[in-house]
Amino acid sequence: MKVQMNCEKCRTQSLKVAASADGVNFVGLEGPEKDKVVVIGDEIDSVKLVHCLRKKVGHSELVSVAEIK
Repeated sequence: MKVQMNCEKCRTQSLKVAASADGVNFVGLEGPEKDKVVVIGDEIDSVKLVHCLRKKVGHSELVSVAEIK
């Protein structure tokens, strides 16, 4: 998920929101500007997670969803 992060507070808040979602095992930042949140887990509702990020942090978009085997 790509999240608009203007400051360190926004970055911390987005990681907290992602980590609190049901089924999340791992949360990390990715990309050259550290503006992509990587979430790994079982049965994560990605649409609900993006909606929560939009409410708490700001503009967020779902970049990709993949199944890890």
